[in-house]
Amino acid sequence: MKMLSALGLLIIVGSGAYAQPPRESRAPVSHKVDLVDPFIGTGGHGHTFPGATVPYGMVQLSPDTRLNGWDACSGYHSSDPAILGFSHTHLSGTGIGDYGDILFMPTTGAQPLAQGTAETPDAGYCSAKVPGTEHASPGYYTVTLKDYNVKAELTATTRAGMHRYTFPAGSDAGLIVDVGHTLQSHQNVVNEIEIINDHELRGRKVTKGWARDQHVYFHAVFSEPFTCTLAVNEALLDASVRTTNLRGAKALLKFRNGAGNAVLAKVGISAVDYDGARNNVMREIAGWDFAAVHAAAAAAWEAWLGKIEIKGGTPDQQKIFYTALYHTAISPNIYTDADGRYRGMDTRTHTANGSDNYTVFSLWDTFRAFHPLMTIINPARNEAWIRALVRKYEERGVLPMWELSSNETGTMIGYHSVPVIVDAYFKGYRNFDVEKAYQAIVHASTYDTINVSFPDEEIKRNLMPKAKYYNQTLGFIPCDKENESVSKALEYAYNDWCIAQMAKALGKTADYEKFSARSKRYQLYFDKTTGFMRGKKTDGTWKSPFNPRFSNHREDEYVEGNAYQWSWFVPHDVEGLVALHGGKAAFAMRLDSLFAADSDLAGQNVSADISGLIGQYAHGNEPSHHIAYLYNYVGQPWKTQALVDQILTTLYFNDQNGLSGNEDCGQMSAWYILSSLGFYQVNPGDPTYTLGRPLFEEVTVHLDGGKKFVIKAPHNTAQTRYVQQAKLNGKVLRTPFFFHADLAKGGTLEFTMSAQPRGK
Repeated sequence: MKMLSALGLLIIVGSGAYAQPPRESRAPVSHKVDLVDPFIGTGGHGHTFPGATVPYGMVQLSPDTRLNGWDACSGYHSSDPAILGFSHTHLSGTGIGDYGDILFMPTTGAQPLAQGTAETPDAGYCSAKVPGTEHASPGYYTVTLKDYNVKAELTATTRAGMHRYTFPAGSDAGLIVDVGHTLQSHQNVVNEIEIINDHELRGRKVTKGWARDQHVYFHAVFSEPFTCTLAVNEALLDASVRTTNLRGAKALLKFRNGAGNAVLAKVGISAVDYDGARNNVMREIAGWDFAAVHAAAAAAWEAWLGKIEIKGGTPDQQKIFYTALYHTAISPNIYTDADGRYRGMDTRTHTANGSDNYTVFSLWDTFRAFHPLMTIINPARNEAWIRALVRKYEERGVLPMWELSSNETGTMIGYHSVPVIVDAYFKGYRNFDVEKAYQAIVHASTYDTINVSFPDEEIKRNLMPKAKYYNQTLGFIPCDKENESVSKALEYAYNDWCIAQMAKALGKTADYEKFSARSKRYQLYFDKTTGFMRGKKTDGTWKSPFNPRFSNHREDEYVEGNAYQWSWFVPHDVEGLVALHGGKAAFAMRLDSLFAADSDLAGQNVSADISGLIGQYAHGNEPSHHIAYLYNYVGQPWKTQALVDQILTTLYFNDQNGLSGNEDCGQMSAWYILSSLGFYQVNPGDPTYTLGRPLFEEVTVHLDGGKKFVIKAPHNTAQTRYVQQAKLNGKVLRTPFFFHADLAKGGTLEFTMSAQPRGK
């Protein structure tokens, strides 16, 4: 049992568990930063983290509260009462966990070698939280650890984290550095710690997990001198040992001047080498001014949040909006050291030569709304991400599917680097090697097991599934030979349409005709008898029995969904999908049935990703995200407006459990941002937006070159959810569509709102 000092009895706690920290404890921040709550999404299945980072930073310095399970993907869950420690890398909103690298835990008194758990904190060095002391804002996190009466504060720069631990008077101030700590209990291949002197430590960690070969070097500098004993797992090493390379390595520090004082640590990380880690921290944090580092982080966030200004809406809606905007700047992460070096997909060290490398590309999620949003508010960085994707193609031989720490994970389906590249191209953002990018997107559609470097056989099967082979040779994907056949087929058809458009623009006629034909293959899976996309067997017959509500997670014809959700994924040819249903009226009736159906699901292993249900529409997962806007294509825009309003107001909350599904690296938030502006892009690759229901009275989007795009909806309230008229630069829009080129020039989109639908 760990004992508190007597001073622990004198702690005064605040009234709200997740209130903003007291003004005097934080750097001065402006209004937009105050509207962000990093705890939104940390409950339920949102899988976000509350810790300190800067926009697209390499470091995400955040508390870990649990190691294993689906809701430990970010390492943190708001329901957990204890903290395992503070680690320097985290994923935001993913459905698979990794990272949690280089864990620090301040201590007083005896230092247990076991970590303990959130359920049994007394069994190790982890600690319960003092209720009411946990707070976060962009670039800052703080909590008081009950077991030690230590106030912990965290902030960050792009490549370094900064800690401040205030120890109680009379305490035996210490710190545990646990290099073996890793989320999801992934395999430690290498753990190293070296004591450099009485102010510095460094170490290395290589893990085999979701990323098969992840490297993290760290260099830590402390403001106070320490003595240090190394340990391996739960065994202390001799006091004379200065370095260890054994798995489970820890360092147990004691600070000579820690009692009653604040001890600071600054920690640089690198995927390249020790010099890179040291250089990163020394360049980015020169001294010991925690407040200055915090202020710089807050200023970086304020600049990002200032890209969009909103007026109107409720206080909750404003907080949800700016927290969503915050969540769209967590990843992809800078993966280039301050000296320009980075670890590539080929495991070699490269020099970026003026264009940073990035990591964490959740492309199956983010091609839908996140990257389209970035083409509006962050186009230059979006181009930098494309340059990084093309470099990864050059280094490994194929465009990434789901890249993590310069590792291909082979996660999810499709080849969705393609729409990211093509969408930017058609919006005029072409600061990348267009011919190389085209070569890469064509290759992505092929079944190539020879010219690609695969981490292992499992990733080879996922990255080059037989579905690609069958799509090329048979012209369709038989469900009796390939898992998830329908979802793969629909996504391949869309991806191939994108390739066809770029081929046409580049004058590659044969490719255009080839990929255009392939883009129509979605029609092969549509069963006119049932009105659903279904699995087709090698002999051409439908797979039976068939239940559109049925789900067998990742082991049926549909990915993280069922036939109800997937039968609408033809974003590139809505007109053709309408024709398959028998025309606009029949199509609208089928859409009605989707949203009106009861939400019961069938199967013994229903995918947990089917969440945020309105009927059988599942907003908690990405395949549904465009569906509410399809009414615009069949002359019933009021239904789109009502549904978008319902999703915005009932499936997003100012609460820890504020998301209806995984945040997925900014996609859930990007949907909210675009939809609350009053428009959405159904088909990335076609630079056309379609209208919905704006949420605020006025929004100003700051574009490149000082231009502004202003959205006005005077007298917009919860009751006036229907659009009577929309004008773009004073001209009435006769259809609910407009083009990116109109937006990019700047101007005004004005809505006239009403409590009654128009044209019903």
